[in-house]
Amino acid sequence: MDNLQLFTTIRCDPELLKVPDQGFAHVGWNQKPSPFYMLDLHRDRMLKAAIHWGWDAAVKTLEGEAGLQALETLLRTNVTEVADTPQRAKILIDQDGTLSVLKGATGPVHLNNLLPSHLPAPSGVSAEDSSEGEKVPMRNCEFEILTDKQSTTKSEYTHFKTTHRPMYDDARHRATILNATDKREVLLINKDDGSIMEGSITTPYFWRNGRWVTPPVPAEFNLSQGSGGNNGTTRRWSLEQGLAVEEVVPSESLVDGEECWISNGLKGFVHGKVKLI
Repeated sequence: MDNLQLFTTIRCDPELLKVPDQGFAHVGWNQKPSPFYMLDLHRDRMLKAAIHWGWDAAVKTLEGEAGLQALETLLRTNVTEVADTPQRAKILIDQDGTLSVLKGATGPVHLNNLLPSHLPAPSGVSAEDSSEGEKVPMRNCEFEILTDKQSTTKSEYTHFKTTHRPMYDDARHRATILNATDKREVLLINKDDGSIMEGSITTPYFWRNGRWVTPPVPAEFNLSQGSGGNNGTTRRWSLEQGLAVEEVVPSESLVDGEECWISNGLKGFVHGKVKLI
C-alpha cells in the first residue's frame, strides 16, 4: 500500500516527572524522570509492526537501546512545549525508517489515571477496599461508550496501528463523533463472531465475573486468534500489572448504562458508561 506509515500517539506531560517521587510502582519507563508516557511500550508496538511488514530500515531505526533513545531525542527536540504544558505527539515512521512528529496541546490528566494501581469496580459492586497509598483513578471524565452499527473485518490493519484507518474513521462517522474532544467512543464489532474488537481509538475494559476483562489479542498477528483489535500500550501495561485479563466480550452481553473503562497512550484510563441505541 502506497504511503503507508506506522504510528503511535503518546502523551508528553511535565506532571509525569513527579512519578518517581510519588510512590507509583511497576511503572517501567516512567520510573525514571521522563515526561513521555510509556515511551518504551510505544517503541515496542511500532517495532513489532515494522518487523511484520518487513520494513528493515524502520526496524533498524527502532530496535535496541539506540532505537529507544532515538525516539526520546525526537520528542525532546520537537515537543519543547512539554516543559510547560501537556502535549500530544503522533510519532510516524516510514518504510525507509524516517521518523516524524505531529504535535498539539492536550488537556490535563491526573497521574492516578495514567498509572493506576487498579481499576475500581463499578458503583454498587462489593469489592475489596483500596489500601492506603494505592493510586485510584478518578471517574470525573466520563465517556459515553457506543457500539458500531456495522461490523468490521479483522485484519493486519486492525492488529497493527497504521495510517490506513478507514474502518475506524467510518465507525466514528456512523457514531457522529465529530472530533477528538468529544467525550464519546465507539466500539468496533468483529464481523466473524459479533464480539467486541476494541474502541476506535481506545482499549475497552468490561466488568465480568468479578474482574475487569478486555478483548483478547494474540501476541503475534494471526487471523484465526483473538478478537481483532490491536495490543495498545496501556492495554499491554494493564494486563502485565493485573488490572484486567483477556476474555471474549460478546457485543450482546453489553447492558445499557453499565460502567466500563477505556484507555490509550494519550489519556490513560478513562471511566465510561455504555449507551445502547
